Amino acid sequence: MEFKKQKSYKVAPLPFQGQKRRFVNGFGIALQELKANKEVSIIVDLFGGSGLLSHTAKNIFTNTRVVYNDFDNYSERLRNIDRTNKLLADIRLILSDYPREKKLDDKSKAHVLECIEKADKTGYVDYVTLSSSILFSAQYVTSLSQLNKETLYNNVKATDYDFSADEYLGGLEIVRCDYKQLYEQYKDVPGVLFLVDPPYLSTDTKTYLSDKYWKLRDYLDVLNVLTGSNYVFFTSNKSSLIELCEWFADNRSIGNPFENSVLNTQNITINKSASYTDMMLYKFVK
Repeated sequence: MEFKKQKSYKVAPLPFQGQKRRFVNGFGIALQELKANKEVSIIVDLFGGSGLLSHTAKNIFTNTRVVYNDFDNYSERLRNIDRTNKLLADIRLILSDYPREKKLDDKSKAHVLECIEKADKTGYVDYVTLSSSILFSAQYVTSLSQLNKETLYNNVKATDYDFSADEYLGGLEIVRCDYKQLYEQYKDVPGVLFLVDPPYLSTDTKTYLSDKYWKLRDYLDVLNVLTGSNYVFFTSNKSSLIELCEWFADNRSIGNPFENSVLNTQNITINKSASYTDMMLYKFVK
């Protein structure tokens, strides 16, 4: 059955850290150019995130398979939007007389947390979406225990979230697996296009269903996916990745200068929330 183009979303329906809403137009133009000049048999979104790239790709390549790797289970959040809207409506009622964008006093915070705890015990709570309504801007939690430790604010969304999960996810093949596994499955398929939007270097990945940081080795491993592939890749100048790759291309014979060296580390604490590890490496060449 032929897929019919759906409503085109320019932003993900629910909050998601790192969604590519600012790239939607440029991404669409790039795909239209690709569609006019190259045969694409399948599109594989290795780091699916909010699904915005997959959604956009499917609306352009309507007759092409688009595989959305929903590793973060964003689709579950979309499917539970009625519960999320109900919880936000209950919180909105609790804070109806409370000043907007103000820190909650202890009494109001207790009432809000009690409401959330009840929902947590009896149903589903989307803590990432909830965070955007009761935490300071760009702060997120993923559990009630984390939320209890935070300062709460009255930033509750004034109206319900209004979208169709079926429409947004329409036509997508949804999977959940490690991106390397998905790459291995499709790397040899003629005409495959990989969408590659990994977490940026040193990103806190707790909202990506992970308690680990995306470190340099993780980030560089993604380069194995790009080699010899058709791809659309996203990065930022903070990583200096492009500059690094250009440097290695100019210095191919360097190898690993730290091989067989001795590593000494010192943990440095700046304050309660900031620290780093100082490193000394040494090797004496005969």
